[in-house]
Amino acid sequence: MKILLATHNKHKIAELLKILPQTNNKGEEIIYLSFADFPLLPEPEEAGSTLKENAALKAAYGLRKTGIISLADDTGLTVDALNGAPGVHSARYAYPDRADYPANNEKLLKELSPFKKEQRSASFTTSAALALPGGEIIFKEGKVKGFITQEYKGENGFGYDPLFFVTEAGKTMAEMTAEEKNKISHRFRAFKQMAEIIKTL
Repeated sequence: MKILLATHNKHKIAELLKILPQTNNKGEEIIYLSFADFPLLPEPEEAGSTLKENAALKAAYGLRKTGIISLADDTGLTVDALNGAPGVHSARYAYPDRADYPANNEKLLKELSPFKKEQRSASFTTSAALALPGGEIIFKEGKVKGFITQEYKGENGFGYDPLFFVTEAGKTMAEMTAEEKNKISHRFRAFKQMAEIIKTL
């Protein structure tokens, strides 16, 4: 059985492959592909107004273009002091036409510079979507709470990980090993639920 991970993001693919099952409940091997296996396929436009809508758009696009069951997600950082920003625009917070992690982080720090630690509460949410032949889309969601630090901490992970302090872990996501992150992250929580669905396919 083949499943398309509807993304070009190598970091995300590496995380997902550590979470998702290698076989289904019948013992059949699951082969995971990604947009990297379809180099002529452009990224779909993320035109949704919510994380769930964007996840559905990407999963449906992958299925439509390749004919393969497709799995996608959209992840957003919600900062309370910024009225929920960057939210659905998290990946393209600094520049609307491209994802630039360093620039996103610098903009976030600048926007939050007037706020004290206790005012920098935030949460990460992942909405995962699985597009099946016949038009059905299955959704799962994962969330983790914390706050935005005032400086970079940690060398691991990607995106906002060096700035996102996970309250229950007592460290930023970038200070965690991949194993630690996968036990607690928003993406893990969403895709761990999705893994149970995939096993039944």
